[in-house]
Amino acid sequence: MRISARAGLLLATIAGLGVALWTFGETGLGDIVAVARRIGVGGFLLFCLWSLGTFALLGAAWLAAAPGEAIGRIRAFTWARMVREAVSDLLPLSQLGGVVIGARTLTTAGIATPRVYGSMVVDMTTEMAAQLVYTLFGLAMIASLLIGDGAAAALRPAILGGTGIMVAVILLFFVAQRAAFDLTGRIAGRLVPQSQAAIADIRVELARIYARRGRVAKSFAFNLAGWVASGAGAWLALHLMDVRIAIWDVMSLESLIFTLRSVAFFIPGALGVQEAAYAVAGPLFGLPPESALALSLAKRARDLVIGLPTLLGWQLAEIDGIVARRDRR
Repeated sequence: MRISARAGLLLATIAGLGVALWTFGETGLGDIVAVARRIGVGGFLLFCLWSLGTFALLGAAWLAAAPGEAIGRIRAFTWARMVREAVSDLLPLSQLGGVVIGARTLTTAGIATPRVYGSMVVDMTTEMAAQLVYTLFGLAMIASLLIGDGAAAALRPAILGGTGIMVAVILLFFVAQRAAFDLTGRIAGRLVPQSQAAIADIRVELARIYARRGRVAKSFAFNLAGWVASGAGAWLALHLMDVRIAIWDVMSLESLIFTLRSVAFFIPGALGVQEAAYAVAGPLFGLPPESALALSLAKRARDLVIGLPTLLGWQLAEIDGIVARRDRR
């Protein structure tokens, strides 16, 4: 089972890479690089700094979903979100792999396991709900394009289908949380008796968090701010490349890109999906394909610049944890 899953991830990665290379080649790699180079070193560092600020918002959203944790813990929660994204974007793992490793980062930081996983479920729920709001905003902005028979007609099935899938996943994720914990508890209890008690503790913590509606609302608000900040960051990158486009158009474009990326969660880093989506959807908002793909290229470069040191820090922390456990024996 594990071998087939790894083989599937590898094939998805290779296919995504092939699509990305084909998209760059068809659009003209030279033209794309020429636009991307306009951002300059200083502009690119500013873009990365903006992204770090966005991570702080996402860390605050997770912290808000963990009542009882001090505000000073925001660094730990922000770091866990950075690890989660770095693993999902740069390693041959799906987004689910990043979620698991991000949670482990908090448990190794000394936060109680039930609180980590309970808050993670709430944070993911509010994050998806915030993304849905952001996506609906994008759909409202291009409603006239989707209704007509123009160039957007070809994207209509993917956009509406992706939004429908997102809604279904959110509803399923929210409704099935308790049933999923019950099933997991029964299975784990037969295999490892201690696991059933751990699942029960997580369920209790999850109910306690949901009872704090104000904290759940704050988590939603911070996650929505994170989505908006991410879209604004894309506008900033284009502005630094001397590509003039209205910020509302960029926000709408980004909402659609994120929707398609979410549907392709099984492809590591949405490789190929992001590039193809930018090339096709960018012109709908007056953004030439080479400029849209230059933005995608800048995002990939930013993911590397932020993600690689994050992965290194995560590995060093794992090594320190192993050494500390050996010393206690």
